[in-house]
Amino acid sequence: MTAQPTGRIESGDRLVLTRLFRAPIAEIWAAVTDAERLARWYGTWSGDPSSGRVEVRMTAEDQAEPETLVILRCDPPHHLAMTLGESADAWRVDVDLHENPHEGDGMVTLRLTHWHPDPAELASVGPGWDYYLDRLVAAETGGDVDAVDFGRDYHPAMTEHYRALADELQVGG
Repeated sequence: MTAQPTGRIESGDRLVLTRLFRAPIAEIWAAVTDAERLARWYGTWSGDPSSGRVEVRMTAEDQAEPETLVILRCDPPHHLAMTLGESADAWRVDVDLHENPHEGDGMVTLRLTHWHPDPAELASVGPGWDYYLDRLVAAETGGDVDAVDFGRDYHPAMTEHYRALADELQVGG
């Protein structure tokens, strides 16, 4: 597999990545919110989402402790806004799902927006988002999630693309 970087900078301060799925919107919503479905490609979570926070442990990384995910807004099946972490440098991330009536039945665009990414971290954060979104695609299309190889296809392979985006952020910011 030769992965291609898909991130772009929008409005001068947002890293945006998209993926297209041939599936009902409810299925893709479940893939990003249901604990069992999320575990297939991203990580496990525990806790009560109605409290506004859950503990997330990423499954593809050597993460010793779970991290708090704070749910800022949840409008099923279209919008999830959250922060990953609780410190001053927590990541603000939105996931938006849109049905595409012009693409035929069952076409859904997933849009991940990482607000105000740190330009110094973008060369690793960007490939990380591409990696996890490609794992989501594999999980939802019957592919082999374990065949998505971060060290071979994402980092350092995508770092130049994301370094260029970091330059855009620094110029725009």
